[in-house]
Amino acid sequence: MGRPYTARPDNDYPMNRHGKLHKNSVSGKRSGNVDEYPPTKVYPMVLTRRIIPCLDLKDGRVVKGTNFLGLRDAGDPVELSERYNEQGADEVVFLDITASKEKRGIIIELIKRAADQLFLPLTVGGGIRSLEDIQQILRAGADKVSMNTSAVHDPTLITKGAESFGTQCIVVAMDVRRNFTPNEKAIPVYLEDGRKCWYEVVIYGGSKPTGIDAVAWATEAEERGAGEILLTSMETDGTKNGFDIAITSAISDAAGIPVIASGGVGTLEHFYDGFTKGKADACLAASVFHYGEFTVKDVKEYLRARDIPVRL
Repeated sequence: MGRPYTARPDNDYPMNRHGKLHKNSVSGKRSGNVDEYPPTKVYPMVLTRRIIPCLDLKDGRVVKGTNFLGLRDAGDPVELSERYNEQGADEVVFLDITASKEKRGIIIELIKRAADQLFLPLTVGGGIRSLEDIQQILRAGADKVSMNTSAVHDPTLITKGAESFGTQCIVVAMDVRRNFTPNEKAIPVYLEDGRKCWYEVVIYGGSKPTGIDAVAWATEAEERGAGEILLTSMETDGTKNGFDIAITSAISDAAGIPVIASGGVGTLEHFYDGFTKGKADACLAASVFHYGEFTVKDVKEYLRARDIPVRL
């Protein structure tokens, strides 16, 4: 049941978003006498942008709300995953949004069901507290794990996870919100209207502030071995007013690993803005896909027509 987990070497991880090998991967140099190899022409690599449906889970069902509140049932996760698979999604994310808060275990059987029927990468998060949890999820059929609350409580879990399973398996999810309280230690972010604030990391589904600066946390996560950042702004989540461009752009500039923009999509143009203004490597959405407002294919065709490289 599920796809068997096989630990992949770090040299299986692609170049980072700045065109450099990830610091935990191999150098990329040939061994032996270089004279034995003929010169090879190097072509510039164009990285395609990814579109990722996100399924927030509660009690084994997909739910969606606004600013993490007012949750509504949106369907069966396996059925929705199959639909997105057919539409050409690049990945699917399962986030058990109440697992950490309610101290629930990982829904292993649900992961196995989905993995058995999917033919695209699956990322799973929620309730991950140990290396054993990570191993369970990967063995059940997931390709990556996403950690949020547990990584804040124990940042060494990022390091240990990357060392044990490879950076390509470790995603650090960040829920953030604007804070206008003066903080000399925080990295300032300027909003579109000219106001200055800093972004604070929040945990337990957005219910508990941490005092941690979001930009600084993203760079620390990278240094500890995270392969990607999944960024969700509480200011825009579920509003359909677009991604929070200010913090997405700030973290994309600061981090050398892929950044997934999340929270706020309502139109096709919002995806375009996430890539161009937010400088994200991937855009994640939920309700616009769950309720059939448009399909993954619709998004990709829109983006390709505007010269954003996507896989169709």
